[in-house]
Amino acid sequence: MHNHLKQESDTVELIKIATFNLFNFIEPPGAYYDFENIYTQAQWQKKLAWVARYLNEHRPDVIGFQEVFSPDALATLTQACGLDYFAVLDEPDLHDDFIYSKPVVAIASRYPINEVHSVEADSQLAEMVGMPANFSFSRKPLRATVLIPKLGPCDCYVVHFKSKRPLFDAETDYLSEKPQVKLKTGQLLAVEALAQWGASIVRGSEAALLRHAMVERRVQTQYPMMLMGDFNDGLEGGVLTSLTSVDTRIKPDVFGDVAQQLQEYQLQDSYELYQNSQYSLSSQQRPATYYHLATGSVLDYILLSCEFDTKNSRSLAEVGRYETYDRHLINPSFELDSQSTDHAPVMITLSIRH
Repeated sequence: MHNHLKQESDTVELIKIATFNLFNFIEPPGAYYDFENIYTQAQWQKKLAWVARYLNEHRPDVIGFQEVFSPDALATLTQACGLDYFAVLDEPDLHDDFIYSKPVVAIASRYPINEVHSVEADSQLAEMVGMPANFSFSRKPLRATVLIPKLGPCDCYVVHFKSKRPLFDAETDYLSEKPQVKLKTGQLLAVEALAQWGASIVRGSEAALLRHAMVERRVQTQYPMMLMGDFNDGLEGGVLTSLTSVDTRIKPDVFGDVAQQLQEYQLQDSYELYQNSQYSLSSQQRPATYYHLATGSVLDYILLSCEFDTKNSRSLAEVGRYETYDRHLINPSFELDSQSTDHAPVMITLSIRH
Protein backbone atom coordinates (compact mmCIF):
# COMPACT_ATOMS: atom_id res chain seq x y z
CA MET A 1 0.00 0.00 0.00
CA HIS A 2 1.22 3.45 -0.87
CA ASN A 3 0.33 5.62 2.12
CA HIS A 4 1.45 9.24 2.36
CA LEU A 5 0.72 10.87 5.70
CA LYS A 6 1.85 13.26 8.35
CA GLN A 7 0.58 13.80 11.89
CA GLU A 8 -2.57 15.88 11.63
CA SER A 9 -3.46 18.72 13.97
CA ASP A 10 -5.99 18.16 16.76
CA THR A 11 -7.95 21.17 15.52
CA VAL A 12 -9.37 19.47 12.44
CA GLU A 13 -12.06 16.92 11.62
CA LEU A 14 -10.67 14.02 9.57
CA ILE A 15 -12.95 12.63 6.87
CA LYS A 16 -11.95 9.72 4.61
CA ILE A 17 -13.25 9.54 1.03
CA ALA A 18 -12.62 6.50 -1.18
CA THR A 19 -13.39 5.02 -4.58
CA PHE A 20 -13.40 1.27 -5.18
CA ASN A 21 -13.96 -0.71 -8.39
CA LEU A 22 -15.21 -4.03 -6.99
CA PHE A 23 -14.60 -6.06 -10.18
CA ASN A 24 -17.72 -8.11 -10.93
CA PHE A 25 -19.44 -7.94 -7.55
CA ILE A 26 -22.24 -10.45 -8.12
CA GLU A 27 -23.88 -12.87 -5.74
CA PRO A 28 -24.34 -16.46 -6.97
CA PRO A 29 -26.25 -17.91 -8.70
CA GLY A 30 -26.11 -14.72 -10.78
CA ALA A 31 -23.62 -14.72 -13.66
CA TYR A 32 -21.71 -11.76 -15.06
CA TYR A 33 -21.77 -11.37 -18.86
CA ASP A 34 -21.73 -15.12 -19.61
CA PHE A 35 -23.50 -18.16 -18.17
CA GLU A 36 -20.17 -19.68 -17.11
CA ASN A 37 -19.20 -16.69 -14.92
CA ILE A 38 -20.75 -17.71 -11.62
CA TYR A 39 -18.87 -17.63 -8.34
CA THR A 40 -18.92 -20.69 -6.14
CA GLN A 41 -20.13 -20.00 -2.62
CA ALA A 42 -16.54 -20.30 -1.41
CA GLN A 43 -15.34 -17.76 -3.98
CA TRP A 44 -18.18 -15.38 -3.14
CA GLN A 45 -17.52 -15.56 0.59
CA LYS A 46 -13.84 -14.92 -0.08
CA LYS A 47 -14.70 -11.85 -2.15
CA LEU A 48 -17.03 -10.53 0.56
CA ALA A 49 -14.30 -11.07 3.16
CA TRP A 50 -11.73 -9.22 1.04
CA VAL A 51 -13.98 -6.17 0.61
CA ALA A 52 -14.93 -6.21 4.30
CA ARG A 53 -11.27 -6.42 5.31
CA TYR A 54 -10.49 -3.30 3.29
CA LEU A 55 -13.44 -1.38 4.76
CA ASN A 56 -12.66 -2.40 8.33
CA GLU A 57 -8.92 -1.71 8.08
CA HIS A 58 -9.10 1.60 6.23
CA ARG A 59 -12.46 2.82 7.53
CA PRO A 60 -13.57 5.20 4.76
CA ASP A 61 -16.39 7.51 5.76
CA VAL A 62 -17.77 7.91 2.25
CA ILE A 63 -16.98 5.43 -0.52
CA GLY A 64 -18.09 5.17 -4.13
CA PHE A 65 -18.31 1.73 -5.76
CA GLN A 66 -18.18 0.61 -9.38
CA GLU A 67 -19.00 -2.74 -11.05
CA VAL A 68 -21.92 -3.51 -8.75
CA PHE A 69 -24.23 -6.30 -9.94
CA SER A 70 -25.66 -7.17 -6.50
CA PRO A 71 -26.46 -3.92 -4.66
CA ASP A 72 -28.47 -5.58 -1.89
CA ALA A 73 -25.51 -7.76 -0.93
CA LEU A 74 -23.23 -4.72 -1.02
CA ALA A 75 -25.60 -2.73 1.21
CA THR A 76 -25.62 -5.56 3.76
CA LEU A 77 -21.83 -5.78 3.68
CA THR A 78 -21.17 -2.05 4.02
CA GLN A 79 -23.69 -1.65 6.83
CA ALA A 80 -21.99 -4.48 8.72
CA CYS A 81 -18.78 -2.47 8.38
CA GLY A 82 -20.28 0.63 9.99
CA LEU A 83 -21.41 2.47 6.87
CA ASP A 84 -25.04 2.95 7.86
CA TYR A 85 -26.18 4.77 4.73
CA PHE A 86 -26.25 3.30 1.24
CA ALA A 87 -27.62 4.44 -2.11
CA VAL A 88 -27.99 2.92 -5.56
CA LEU A 89 -30.52 4.00 -8.18
CA ASP A 90 -29.73 2.21 -11.42
CA GLU A 91 -30.10 -1.53 -12.11
CA PRO A 92 -27.87 -3.85 -14.14
CA ASP A 93 -29.31 -5.46 -17.25
CA LEU A 94 -30.65 -8.99 -16.82
CA HIS A 95 -30.74 -11.67 -19.54
CA ASP A 96 -32.09 -15.23 -19.38
CA ASP A 97 -33.09 -14.82 -15.73
CA PHE A 98 -29.55 -15.01 -14.30
CA ILE A 99 -27.00 -13.42 -16.67
CA TYR A 100 -26.22 -9.79 -15.84
CA SER A 101 -24.47 -7.03 -17.79
CA LYS A 102 -23.99 -3.29 -17.43
CA PRO A 103 -23.08 -3.09 -13.72
CA VAL A 104 -24.02 0.03 -11.77
CA VAL A 105 -22.41 2.41 -9.31
CA ALA A 106 -23.28 2.84 -5.64
CA ILE A 107 -22.26 4.84 -2.59
CA ALA A 108 -21.99 4.04 1.12
CA SER A 109 -21.53 6.54 3.91
CA ARG A 110 -21.05 6.78 7.65
CA TYR A 111 -22.99 10.04 7.50
CA PRO A 112 -26.60 10.69 6.46
CA ILE A 113 -27.45 10.86 2.77
CA ASN A 114 -30.34 13.27 2.40
CA GLU A 115 -30.77 13.21 -1.38
CA VAL A 116 -29.86 10.90 -4.28
CA HIS A 117 -30.20 11.47 -7.99
CA SER A 118 -29.25 9.71 -11.23
CA VAL A 119 -27.45 12.20 -13.42
CA GLU A 120 -28.82 12.48 -16.96
CA ALA A 121 -27.11 14.03 -19.95
CA ASP A 122 -28.55 17.24 -21.39
CA SER A 123 -30.03 15.95 -24.67
CA GLN A 124 -29.65 19.26 -26.51
CA LEU A 125 -25.99 19.60 -25.57
CA ALA A 126 -25.39 15.94 -26.40
CA GLU A 127 -26.68 16.51 -29.92
CA MET A 128 -24.62 19.69 -30.24
CA VAL A 129 -21.42 17.73 -29.63
CA GLY A 130 -22.37 15.06 -32.14
CA MET A 131 -23.99 12.48 -29.89
CA PRO A 132 -27.36 10.90 -30.78
CA ALA A 133 -30.53 12.49 -29.42
CA ASN A 134 -31.10 9.51 -27.11
CA PHE A 135 -27.54 9.59 -25.74
CA SER A 136 -27.13 8.26 -22.22
CA PHE A 137 -24.17 7.49 -19.98
CA SER A 138 -22.62 4.02 -20.21
CA ARG A 139 -23.44 3.70 -16.51
CA LYS A 140 -25.62 6.39 -15.00
CA PRO A 141 -23.60 8.58 -12.62
CA LEU A 142 -24.98 8.80 -9.10
CA ARG A 143 -25.18 12.02 -7.10
CA ALA A 144 -25.62 11.71 -3.36
CA THR A 145 -25.82 14.71 -1.05
CA VAL A 146 -24.00 13.65 2.11
CA LEU A 147 -24.15 15.59 5.39
CA ILE A 148 -20.47 15.71 6.32
CA PRO A 149 -19.47 16.96 9.80
CA LYS A 150 -18.17 20.55 9.85
CA LEU A 151 -18.68 20.73 6.09
CA GLY A 152 -22.44 20.37 5.78
CA PRO A 153 -24.19 19.11 2.63
CA CYS A 154 -21.72 17.91 0.02
CA ASP A 155 -22.61 16.60 -3.44
CA CYS A 156 -20.74 13.33 -3.98
CA TYR A 157 -20.76 11.96 -7.53
CA VAL A 158 -19.86 8.36 -8.36
CA VAL A 159 -18.99 7.49 -11.96
CA HIS A 160 -17.76 4.69 -14.17
CA PHE A 161 -17.02 6.15 -17.58
CA LYS A 162 -17.08 4.22 -20.86
CA SER A 163 -14.30 1.64 -21.03
CA LYS A 164 -11.53 1.59 -23.63
CA ARG A 165 -13.03 -1.48 -25.25
CA PRO A 166 -13.75 -0.71 -28.93
CA LEU A 167 -17.16 0.78 -29.62
CA PHE A 168 -17.85 -1.95 -32.17
CA ASP A 169 -16.24 -5.16 -33.36
CA ALA A 170 -14.29 -4.62 -36.53
CA GLU A 171 -14.94 -8.06 -37.98
CA THR A 172 -18.51 -8.80 -36.89
CA ASP A 173 -20.22 -5.41 -36.65
CA TYR A 174 -18.46 -3.53 -39.43
CA LEU A 175 -18.45 -6.42 -41.89
CA SER A 176 -21.86 -7.87 -41.00
CA GLU A 177 -23.48 -6.29 -44.05
CA LYS A 178 -20.46 -6.80 -46.27
CA PRO A 179 -19.97 -10.58 -46.27
CA GLN A 180 -18.13 -10.44 -49.58
CA VAL A 181 -15.48 -8.06 -48.23
CA LYS A 182 -12.24 -9.50 -46.90
CA LEU A 183 -10.11 -6.98 -45.05
CA LYS A 184 -6.37 -7.17 -45.10
CA THR A 185 -4.54 -6.90 -41.80
CA GLY A 186 -3.77 -3.21 -42.27
CA GLN A 187 -7.39 -2.43 -43.10
CA LEU A 188 -8.62 -4.38 -40.09
CA LEU A 189 -6.27 -2.52 -37.77
CA ALA A 190 -7.48 0.81 -39.18
CA VAL A 191 -11.12 -0.13 -38.50
CA GLU A 192 -10.21 -1.29 -34.99
CA ALA A 193 -8.49 2.05 -34.39
CA LEU A 194 -11.71 3.80 -35.36
CA ALA A 195 -13.67 1.55 -32.99
CA GLN A 196 -11.35 2.46 -30.13
CA TRP A 197 -11.56 6.14 -31.02
CA GLY A 198 -15.34 5.81 -30.93
CA ALA A 199 -15.09 4.64 -27.32
CA SER A 200 -12.87 7.62 -26.54
CA ILE A 201 -15.44 9.98 -28.07
CA VAL A 202 -18.16 8.53 -25.86
CA ARG A 203 -15.97 8.65 -22.75
CA GLY A 204 -14.95 12.25 -23.41
CA SER A 205 -18.53 13.27 -24.11
CA GLU A 206 -19.66 11.62 -20.88
CA ALA A 207 -17.06 13.58 -18.95
CA ALA A 208 -18.02 16.92 -20.53
CA LEU A 209 -21.76 16.35 -20.11
CA LEU A 210 -21.27 15.29 -16.50
CA ARG A 211 -19.27 18.42 -15.77
CA HIS A 212 -22.09 20.49 -17.22
CA ALA A 213 -24.60 18.74 -14.96
CA MET A 214 -22.35 19.33 -11.95
CA VAL A 215 -22.03 23.02 -12.73
CA GLU A 216 -25.79 23.37 -13.12
CA ARG A 217 -26.26 21.78 -9.72
CA ARG A 218 -23.53 23.96 -8.20
CA VAL A 219 -25.28 27.09 -9.45
CA GLN A 220 -28.44 26.00 -7.60
CA THR A 221 -26.91 24.90 -4.29
CA GLN A 222 -23.30 26.10 -3.95
CA TYR A 223 -22.59 22.80 -2.17
CA PRO A 224 -18.99 21.51 -2.19
CA MET A 225 -18.48 18.81 -4.84
CA MET A 226 -16.60 15.52 -5.00
CA LEU A 227 -16.32 13.31 -8.07
CA MET A 228 -15.02 9.78 -7.51
CA GLY A 229 -14.81 6.73 -9.69
CA ASP A 230 -13.21 4.64 -12.39
CA PHE A 231 -12.57 7.06 -15.25
CA ASN A 232 -11.17 4.35 -17.58
CA ASP A 233 -8.61 6.91 -18.73
CA GLY A 234 -5.99 9.25 -17.38
CA LEU A 235 -6.65 12.92 -16.78
CA GLU A 236 -3.49 13.78 -18.67
CA GLY A 237 -4.51 12.08 -21.92
CA GLY A 238 -6.77 14.78 -23.33
CA VAL A 239 -10.00 12.77 -23.58
CA LEU A 240 -11.08 13.76 -20.05
CA THR A 241 -9.65 17.27 -20.12
CA SER A 242 -13.09 18.81 -19.72
CA LEU A 243 -13.31 17.59 -16.13
CA THR A 244 -10.50 19.80 -14.86
CA SER A 245 -9.95 22.27 -17.71
CA VAL A 246 -9.40 25.95 -17.08
CA ASP A 247 -9.62 28.86 -19.47
CA THR A 248 -6.00 29.96 -19.81
CA ARG A 249 -7.09 33.22 -21.45
CA ILE A 250 -8.45 34.50 -18.14
CA LYS A 251 -5.58 35.65 -15.94
CA PRO A 252 -6.26 36.26 -12.24
CA ASP A 253 -4.20 39.46 -12.27
CA VAL A 254 -6.28 40.86 -15.14
CA PHE A 255 -9.70 39.26 -14.66
CA GLY A 256 -9.62 38.84 -10.89
CA ASP A 257 -13.35 38.56 -10.14
CA VAL A 258 -14.11 36.44 -13.21
CA ALA A 259 -11.18 34.11 -12.52
CA GLN A 260 -12.36 33.68 -8.93
CA GLN A 261 -15.89 32.86 -10.09
CA LEU A 262 -14.61 30.28 -12.57
CA GLN A 263 -12.58 28.54 -9.86
CA GLU A 264 -15.79 28.01 -7.92
CA TYR A 265 -17.00 25.68 -10.68
CA GLN A 266 -13.78 23.81 -11.40
CA LEU A 267 -12.60 20.44 -10.15
CA GLN A 268 -9.07 19.53 -9.13
CA ASP A 269 -7.32 16.20 -8.79
CA SER A 270 -7.05 15.30 -5.10
CA TYR A 271 -3.58 13.86 -5.68
CA GLU A 272 -2.34 17.19 -6.98
CA LEU A 273 -3.96 19.00 -4.04
CA TYR A 274 -2.23 16.57 -1.69
CA GLN A 275 1.14 17.09 -3.37
CA ASN A 276 0.75 20.84 -2.87
CA SER A 277 -0.33 20.53 0.76
CA GLN A 278 1.68 20.89 3.94
CA TYR A 279 1.26 17.15 4.53
CA SER A 280 3.03 15.87 1.42
CA LEU A 281 6.18 13.95 2.32
CA SER A 282 7.02 12.41 -1.02
CA SER A 283 7.49 13.42 -4.62
CA GLN A 284 7.67 9.84 -5.91
CA GLN A 285 5.80 8.81 -9.02
CA ARG A 286 2.08 8.48 -8.60
CA PRO A 287 1.08 4.85 -7.92
CA ALA A 288 -0.91 3.12 -10.64
CA THR A 289 -4.44 1.94 -9.89
CA TYR A 290 -4.66 -0.58 -12.74
CA TYR A 291 -2.22 -2.80 -14.61
CA HIS A 292 -2.50 -4.20 -18.11
CA LEU A 293 0.21 -6.84 -18.39
CA ALA A 294 3.19 -5.03 -16.85
CA THR A 295 2.07 -1.49 -17.65
CA GLY A 296 0.43 0.52 -14.90
CA SER A 297 -1.91 3.46 -15.31
CA VAL A 298 -4.04 5.70 -13.10
CA LEU A 299 -7.73 5.18 -13.89
CA ASP A 300 -9.31 5.78 -10.48
CA TYR A 301 -9.67 9.35 -9.27
CA ILE A 302 -11.20 11.59 -6.65
CA LEU A 303 -11.72 15.16 -7.88
CA LEU A 304 -12.64 18.02 -5.56
CA SER A 305 -14.13 21.50 -5.78
CA CYS A 306 -12.40 24.68 -4.59
CA GLU A 307 -13.50 24.20 -0.96
CA PHE A 308 -10.67 21.65 -0.67
CA ASP A 309 -7.97 23.89 -2.14
CA THR A 310 -6.13 25.82 0.55
CA LYS A 311 -5.15 28.46 -1.99
CA ASN A 312 -8.78 29.33 -2.63
CA SER A 313 -10.63 31.94 -0.59
CA ARG A 314 -13.55 29.49 -0.15
CA SER A 315 -11.31 26.81 1.31
CA LEU A 316 -12.83 24.78 4.13
CA ALA A 317 -10.48 21.80 4.12
CA GLU A 318 -7.37 20.29 2.60
CA VAL A 319 -6.17 16.89 1.45
CA GLY A 320 -4.01 15.60 4.28
CA ARG A 321 -3.47 12.05 3.04
CA TYR A 322 -3.58 10.12 -0.21
CA GLU A 323 -3.51 6.31 -0.28
CA THR A 324 -3.45 3.78 -3.10
CA TYR A 325 -4.10 0.25 -1.85
CA ASP A 326 -2.23 -1.82 -4.44
CA ARG A 327 -0.56 -4.70 -2.60
CA HIS A 328 -2.90 -7.24 -4.25
CA LEU A 329 -1.80 -5.93 -7.66
CA ILE A 330 1.98 -5.65 -7.21
CA ASN A 331 2.57 -8.49 -4.73
CA PRO A 332 -0.52 -10.70 -4.71
CA SER A 333 -1.10 -13.68 -2.47
CA PHE A 334 -3.45 -16.29 -3.93
CA GLU A 335 -4.66 -17.24 -0.47
CA LEU A 336 -5.62 -13.65 0.34
CA ASP A 337 -6.27 -11.99 -3.01
CA SER A 338 -7.63 -14.54 -5.49
CA GLN A 339 -11.11 -12.96 -5.32
CA SER A 340 -10.09 -9.34 -4.81
CA THR A 341 -10.25 -6.75 -7.60
CA ASP A 342 -8.23 -5.73 -10.63
CA HIS A 343 -8.15 -2.08 -9.49
CA ALA A 344 -6.46 -0.38 -6.55
CA PRO A 345 -8.91 1.41 -4.26
CA VAL A 346 -7.95 5.05 -3.72
CA MET A 347 -8.64 6.90 -0.48
CA ILE A 348 -7.99 10.46 0.65
CA THR A 349 -8.21 11.99 4.11
CA LEU A 350 -9.64 15.49 4.32
CA SER A 351 -8.65 17.78 7.15
CA ILE A 352 -11.70 19.94 7.73
CA ARG A 353 -11.07 22.97 9.90
CA HIS A 354 -13.40 23.65 12.83
